[in-house]
Amino acid sequence: MHQDPEKAFARIDRFRRDHLFPAIRRAGVELTLSQWDAPGEPVTFAEASASPFVPTSTGAEWGLPWGTSWFEVRGTVPEAWREFPTKETRIEASMDLGFNQAKPGFQSEGLVWLPDGRIVKGLEPRNHHVPVTAGPGDELLFYVEAASNPDFSGGNDFKGTEAFAPSPYGARFTAPSHPLYRLGAFSLDVIDFAVERLHLQVQVLAELAAELPASSPRRAEILFALENTIALLDPDDISSGAPAALDNLQPVLASRAAASAHRLIATGHAHIDSAWLWPTRETVRKVARTFSNVLDRMDVDENLIFVASSAQQYAWVKERYPELFERVRARVAEGRFVPVGGMWVESDTNMPGGEALIRQFLLGTEFFEKEFGIETQGAWLPDSFGYSAALPQIIRGVGGDWFFTQKLCWNDTDVFPHSTFSWEGNDGTRILSHQTPVNTYSSDITPRELFKAERNFREHGPASTSLLPFGFGDGGGGPTREMLQRIDLLHDLDGSPTIEISTPNGFFENARAEYTSPPVWAGELYLQFHRGVFTSQARTKQGNRRSEHLIREAELWATTAHLSAGEPYPYDELEAAWRTILLQQFHDILPGSAIAWVHREAERQYAEVARSLERIIASSLRALVGDGDLALTANTSPFVVSGVPSGAVAVAPRSADAVTIEESDGGFVLSNDDLQVRADARGLVVSILDVHTNREVIPEGAPANLLQLHVDTPYEWDAWNIDPTYRASVRDLTDVDDIQLERGDDGSASVRIARTFSNSSVVQRITLEPGARSVGFDTTVDWHEKNKLLKLAFPIDLHTDRFASETAIGHVWRPTHTNTSWDDARFEVCAHRWVHVEEPGFGIGIVNDASYGHDVTRVDVGTSTPATVVRQSLLRAPLFPDPAADEGVHSFHSALVVGGILETSEEGYRLNGLTRTVSGARPVTPLVATVGETTALVESIKLAQDRSGDLIVRLAERVGGRTIAQLELPDGTTDVTRVNLLERPLPEGTDVDWAPGRPAVLSFSPFEIVTLRIRLA
Repeated sequence: MHQDPEKAFARIDRFRRDHLFPAIRRAGVELTLSQWDAPGEPVTFAEASASPFVPTSTGAEWGLPWGTSWFEVRGTVPEAWREFPTKETRIEASMDLGFNQAKPGFQSEGLVWLPDGRIVKGLEPRNHHVPVTAGPGDELLFYVEAASNPDFSGGNDFKGTEAFAPSPYGARFTAPSHPLYRLGAFSLDVIDFAVERLHLQVQVLAELAAELPASSPRRAEILFALENTIALLDPDDISSGAPAALDNLQPVLASRAAASAHRLIATGHAHIDSAWLWPTRETVRKVARTFSNVLDRMDVDENLIFVASSAQQYAWVKERYPELFERVRARVAEGRFVPVGGMWVESDTNMPGGEALIRQFLLGTEFFEKEFGIETQGAWLPDSFGYSAALPQIIRGVGGDWFFTQKLCWNDTDVFPHSTFSWEGNDGTRILSHQTPVNTYSSDITPRELFKAERNFREHGPASTSLLPFGFGDGGGGPTREMLQRIDLLHDLDGSPTIEISTPNGFFENARAEYTSPPVWAGELYLQFHRGVFTSQARTKQGNRRSEHLIREAELWATTAHLSAGEPYPYDELEAAWRTILLQQFHDILPGSAIAWVHREAERQYAEVARSLERIIASSLRALVGDGDLALTANTSPFVVSGVPSGAVAVAPRSADAVTIEESDGGFVLSNDDLQVRADARGLVVSILDVHTNREVIPEGAPANLLQLHVDTPYEWDAWNIDPTYRASVRDLTDVDDIQLERGDDGSASVRIARTFSNSSVVQRITLEPGARSVGFDTTVDWHEKNKLLKLAFPIDLHTDRFASETAIGHVWRPTHTNTSWDDARFEVCAHRWVHVEEPGFGIGIVNDASYGHDVTRVDVGTSTPATVVRQSLLRAPLFPDPAADEGVHSFHSALVVGGILETSEEGYRLNGLTRTVSGARPVTPLVATVGETTALVESIKLAQDRSGDLIVRLAERVGGRTIAQLELPDGTTDVTRVNLLERPLPEGTDVDWAPGRPAVLSFSPFEIVTLRIRLA
């Protein structure tokens, strides 16, 4: 008899849900609970287990926001269970902290301990069983460390507006003081293996049939078998009928997959954000829960292979849970627990500087080698918000040969055209890359996801394999036993893609072998989504920028003081600072997309880093210059600044003649030997004239230094997103409360403008210095807005179809037009210290000290050609996840530079504070210095990571051309070797052209990074 398939699916699902699932638990008894609440931050097991517990029970409220409650769980295995366990049953505990059905990882979680202080496993919404080895009559005692973390998801996997509502729970001091959860059942259960297997097989087969075409014979075969199977079962005695039902399903389960089926290589995974909707202190515990779950699963499932990135997370476990870390170490040695990625954290890659990205890999790789004796082989970044064009060279430079992500599936405009491809960086380096077509890094191994991977795979024909990370992340507990059982069922099943467990290295070896000529994607991997992350939480971004520059200074002067004055090198202090900087570059901290707690903590840690590095700088310079009254300039910039060579401390020559001032129509004209700047009565710059070429920079009728306020209401992901519709509403801030002239002691002149708007106020200074080919713009905003975006505009009388944005090691060119959807979608982009536009023979740079978000457009201003408008995004005011984001006072420093990319780059270093004035008795010559003209800049000077005392010098070509650099080396140099980014020798053929007494000669290809290891006598 033919049955309606939809009715068949409904009947099968109801029978599974109402009869099979309840029958898995053959018997059960309640466990006895008592509770103790930690008074503040989390405490150790020893402290908690010695505390006074009071009785509680199922249904009781518990858990103040961000609190920790400990539960003592007691019970006795009933004497009546002597028939258990058997080969068809097991005894286990089930502990429900009051989990809801939202996505795991976004609510309460628990960690189960034994009375002797050993960790058993974590508790999460879909993984709350606990193994029990006791027998009838034995007593049980567990301790559960339960975290009452607020649920920001709206209970619906971040779907719907309620998931993005402003919330007071983002900081402990703003969170309401009431319990968040109600205890569920805590029980000791007998589990029926046969019914458990039958339930899963019925579920998986029904899901598979639902994915097959309605006309598919295989679909009909599966439905027929399932209907016959449930007909064999008595709902009142499922256990007795389960063996026969299992036998009845074996023919459909024994049918093998087609030879042409798409092949999935699965690897266990649990992406854990190092901070996001929780502080880092909670991440430490999330990692412990997940790692303990994985170890528990490995004890019973020998097929599980699990990968985890982020050396920082392993370091936390080593520090806080040493016994658990040793268990991880043992599984790593077996090759089943696999560190991947080689980075300190899964960082943002758009905003960190090149040296910081290198250190992410250097410190991460060093940790994995030291602790586990392994070398990671690729970059694992599934969730960062786009990827810098510098990454392929950096990955190759640390010995990596692959890159993995899934984030490009989040594009809101264009579908990324590749699954497996060769990614070409800005220097030409190519790296084999994979964008998983399953579009997630946390699959739960459903047929729907397997078929999604098959449908989305872009390289059918020449390739047939994709990578599938599976497991609940963010504290959801990682791979579950149900996921592994699904893999057993689906690994080679007719109608389904095939699936097998392996490692990322195994996948990429297979991909490299089967796909010898993959398509090439050149340049950055721009994410057409989350464009607001370049601006949100300005203080965090300023902290990152300042920290990157301070540690450059600290390393240079500490190295110079060590080699020139015998001062001890502060290895530990510098590494601690780097670890903090690298942690804060995590892809939900630096982007400004975390709760208030996270960003206030980041600001505090940046301040601590600054204090530490300033101490190192001060003590190093004091050892170098001695005590005296000589006014000296210490230049850490790779350029000559104010007449002082890079890496030197010297007396700066006298500046040029003071800037002249004229009053004009309520405004002012500021002039030096190079530029004439005219500000009108509104404090807007209406003219910047290059005196030498008589070239006007500012188009007529389109003033610069224009603050523009937009309504900024993205439809989702507030702190992450800027929607293109923001341009429909703009308010030019031109009203002036006060305008006046100021003179500087150095001969500079400034126009000071005060404005008020909405609930905020702003003070700006337009400054021209003697001898400068740049105009400074200092903007201090007292910001009290909601759902607004503040931009600073610089229209330029220059026609170009592209602009350059500084990025990690070099720059990237982007179009100013919107010819294609790809161009149009790139309406907000990241730049580091500068953006540059040019016509042949004439260029303008817009420089900043902490603004990463920019847009560059061509605008009709009524002249013969459109003007090029460069805008810096200064501030946003999103409501989720931090409803008070960026409230308060902010200062921004910008400059307009008349010159080429090198001149713009030079101003970028100067504006970011890489020179300082010190008093001393003597000047200091550079340790190393480039001689003559070159576009290769010294990026880093430090002592070797291995603490051998060798000198490390890193240079990079910065304009995208070929160049030769001559590098003067320190006296006493005995050997110079080119090394990779891990400071290890490169293969033969990369010797340095050098001999004692003369400079080393180095050749560079475009944007190439060169690292030297220098041995001194």
